[in-house]
Order: sequence, then structure tokens, then C-alpha cells
Amino acid sequence: MPAPRARRKAPLWLACGLLPAALGTAPGSGGTAHAAPPPPAPAVEEGRVVDRVVAVIEGQVLTQSELEMEARVALIQRGAVQAAALPLDEQTLRGALELSINQRLQVLSADRLQAFPAEPAEVEARLEAVRARLGGEAALQRFLDRHGVNRDALVAVLARGLRAERILDSRVRLKAQVSEAEVRHHYDAHRDLYPGEFDQAARTAIREELVRARYGELAAQALAEVRKSAQVRRVAPFAREARR
Repeated sequence: MPAPRARRKAPLWLACGLLPAALGTAPGSGGTAHAAPPPPAPAVEEGRVVDRVVAVIEGQVLTQSELEMEARVALIQRGAVQAAALPLDEQTLRGALELSINQRLQVLSADRLQAFPAEPAEVEARLEAVRARLGGEAALQRFLDRHGVNRDALVAVLARGLRAERILDSRVRLKAQVSEAEVRHHYDAHRDLYPGEFDQAARTAIREELVRARYGELAAQALAEVRKSAQVRRVAPFAREARR
């Protein structure tokens, strides 16, 4: 029987579940959708609606509209295109908040060292991927108009996500590698899963599985370390209930 087919390659931040699990339950993601409760009334200042503050991260304010936009972009990148228009529930927003906090803390740290800039061509490639998922330029513009943001705001979200991935990857990837001996040990210990020969296909599948698992563990540790000394204040009720 042939060895299990290797999974399609994907960014390890996504393959390892670093995108919080709650995001996977949003409408259109393949999980169970939760009905979004009506949001509390926003503050009003001199007849003008004021955006709601969700959290303050190292002195930087994150608003409700920013968080929702970032959640939708993350979901679209993951393939949940319906999230572009449907309401987001609090569970999804809590997951998105953790992702936003992690990204901002990593990028702020890199900014102090003027490290890990986002290459324009790479950001443009991500913008093109979002455009394609939404169905073209007109659909992208409708998405931006619907949520009251411009293209620059979307590009900023994509660039920050790209930088955060690169920063985390630089800290984790080498440590996540596994030896041939580890691959062989896993094969011998799980012969029921790999009844075929210990050939190149089997070794590749096992190595990818082990690297993915180790990468996820190391990434979680790295993110926890970044948060240790960070000043993060959650303001919105759902934000205060988010994982710490």
C-alpha cells in the first residue's frame, strides 16, 4: 500500500493552526457558523459615530472596525470567502483578536530593529490572491466599499501579516527541522499508518507531519515569550474574555 500522500504545501503559520481555531468557525469556513449577536451601541460624539476601542497594544489602539477588517482578510486568505459579507460572531472576533495582537507585537519588535521589511512584490502578490478569491477587481472594490476602508488599509493589513509570518518563521523554522533518525523512529512506531515501504514518499510525508507539529509547538512558545513583557489591555467585553 503506498505511503500517505504528502499534503499540499501551505504557510506553516496556517498549517500549524497559528490562525486561532475560532476563525475556522466563521460563516463560509466549513465549520459551524454562530449567529452574531447585535453589537452594543457605539459611542456618539457630537452626532458622529465613534469607532469602538477593542484593545490597546503597546500604546497602539485597535478599534472594532480594524479588528473586523483583519478578521475578514484572514478568513478570505483561508478560503472563507463568504466572510467578506456576513456578520462575525464574538468567538470569531476573539480568535481574530489573538491573531492581531500577535502580529502587532512581532512587528513592533521588528520595527525597533528596522528588520523584516515587507517586500512590495510580495505584498502585491497577497493582494492579488485576495482579489482572485473575491472574484476580481470589481468584487474587491465592493468588499472595500462595504467595510468603509480603502486599498491602502488592506495593503497595510496584508503587509503586517506578511512581516509577522517572516519574523516568526525566522525564530522557529530551523529549530523545527527533524533528523532522519526521528523520521525512522516515527515510522517504526506507527507502522499501522505506514504499511508500505520506508521509501522517499513515506519519509517525505512523515517529515512534513513532524515538522508541522514541532513548528506549531515552537511558534506557540515564541509568541508566549513575546507577550510576557508586552503591555496589552483588552477593552471590549468579548476582548477581555479572549485567551491570554
